Amino acid sequence: MRRICFTLQVRPDRLDEYRRRHAAVWPDMLAALRTAGWHDYSLFLRDDGLLVGYFLTEDLDASLDAMEATEVNARWQAEMAPFFADLPGGRPDRGFLVLEEVFHLS
Repeated sequence: MRRICFTLQVRPDRLDEYRRRHAAVWPDMLAALRTAGWHDYSLFLRDDGLLVGYFLTEDLDASLDAMEATEVNARWQAEMAPFFADLPGGRPDRGFLVLEEVFHLS
């Protein structure tokens, strides 16, 4: 299982709404993530809008492709895109920066 850590930048004026949206993620979006192979998924948000995400997956490209094939992901990405600053590709799921793992305590 590969550990994936990524960052994005949430617009500071949208932090409260971003938190509210993630307190009630759509059940069909949660199911799609699980089916696509995203495990142990967490998001961490700093007060300046730095968002750090972490999840486990067998194959990052396959898990992204599986999400791409779902209708719920298209709806979710469209709703979430306005929350982000400097979003390459215009979509959070294609614009996040994957960080290199340099240490892991087993």
